[in-house]
Amino acid sequence: MHEMTLAISAIKSVIEFARDNDIDEIDTVVLEIGELSLVVPQYMEDAYYAAVPGTMLEHTKLRMDIVPGNGICRDCGKVYNIIEHKGRCPVCGSESKDILSGEEFNIKELLVLEDEPE
Repeated sequence: MHEMTLAISAIKSVIEFARDNDIDEIDTVVLEIGELSLVVPQYMEDAYYAAVPGTMLEHTKLRMDIVPGNGICRDCGKVYNIIEHKGRCPVCGSESKDILSGEEFNIKELLVLEDEPE
C-alpha cells in the first residue's frame, strides 16, 4: 500500500510548511488526486488518519479533490475521460491519446483556523 508512504510524505511537507510559516492550527488538508494516479482515495484516507496521531495534524480533516483522467485523441482531437471510455476515443475508437489530466497527487491547499480577534 503505497498510500501510507504518500500520506507520510504529505504530512511531513504540511508540517514543515506550517512551521516555516508560523501556522499553529490547520483545520483541513486538501489533496488533489488524479483518477489515473493509482492512488486509491479510501486507502489514502485510511493512511492519513493512521499517520497523523501525535502530530500537529492530529485533529485535522482530510479532503480529497479528484481530478478526472482526461485525454485527447491523437487521431481526431476529441477530449474524453480515459477511464469512462476504457482508453478508447468515443468518437473514432482510437487508443492513441495524450493524457491531459488525472495523474496528479498534490497538496492543493491548507485551510487554516484564524485566531479570534481580541
